[in-house]
Amino acid sequence: MANITAAMVKELRETTSAGMMDCKAALAETNGDMEAAIDWLRKKGLSKAAKKAGRVAAEGLVAVESSGHTATILEVNSETDFVARNDGFQAFVREAAKIGLMGNGTIESLEAAHFPGSQTTVKDRLQELIATIGENMTLRRIAKLEVSKGVIASYVHNAVTEGLGKIGVLVALESEGDVTVLGTLGRQIAMHVAATSPLALDASGVDQATIERESAILRDKNAGKPDHVMQKIIDSGLKSYFKEVTLLEQPFVHDPSKTVTQVLKEAEGKAGKPVTLKAFVRYALGEGIEKEEAPDFAAEVAAAAGTKA
Repeated sequence: MANITAAMVKELRETTSAGMMDCKAALAETNGDMEAAIDWLRKKGLSKAAKKAGRVAAEGLVAVESSGHTATILEVNSETDFVARNDGFQAFVREAAKIGLMGNGTIESLEAAHFPGSQTTVKDRLQELIATIGENMTLRRIAKLEVSKGVIASYVHNAVTEGLGKIGVLVALESEGDVTVLGTLGRQIAMHVAATSPLALDASGVDQATIERESAILRDKNAGKPDHVMQKIIDSGLKSYFKEVTLLEQPFVHDPSKTVTQVLKEAEGKAGKPVTLKAFVRYALGEGIEKEEAPDFAAEVAAAAGTKA
């Protein structure tokens, strides 16, 4: 019986992308023969994950999960929307979001965490799912919000089931006030965030590159103006821009006559205590992922034949 070392298991995992326990079993079954172990995994259908890794995964699900004063939001991608409706995939995403509540809010900590009901990590469980379903899948991003007192409200748009959908939002309200009032307000603000997609909580949270880009646009639009006039134009233009893209200054979608800041201030009377909107997170499925265009088979055939489609 060959001595199966951790290094051998690691090498086989990197070669096949199969789960750790599967790699260990393959090496044990083949007496440590690496090539034979690869063939063993292929025969079992457990080395498929490596072949899928290069495919673009831009579909999938966004999950929200909360427990007390802690909540997580997680995006897990797949290649097709069909997989997002798969019970096994949905169960994995939901469980991974729950596991994320105990981590530090990074994908690395989530991947390394133990997956309940198995002897594998979350990362290994995903590899097993890839091999079973036959599509590339990725744990794309995760965020974790916490409050000492108050609530973290959530909202899922286009939900396929409870807590899983295409757009997910978390809103953290810090307050010692009435939790029922805070919960209702938090959900309304979460729905607002889903609809308006603010860039930041306030102007201080807008990154410098965005500010410089907006300033450059204002300069181009007002080329030829004196420097002292130009600066006033830029300052005024940025002030208007921040009202459009920062959550606290946006008109509240449920009552556009008020800003979100004004709504928060009014809510303090009902809640009985000051209310602070501490943070928010909005994930829209696949945003920022460069999707592959569907192949135009008619054009391909015509090109091969030397004719126009």
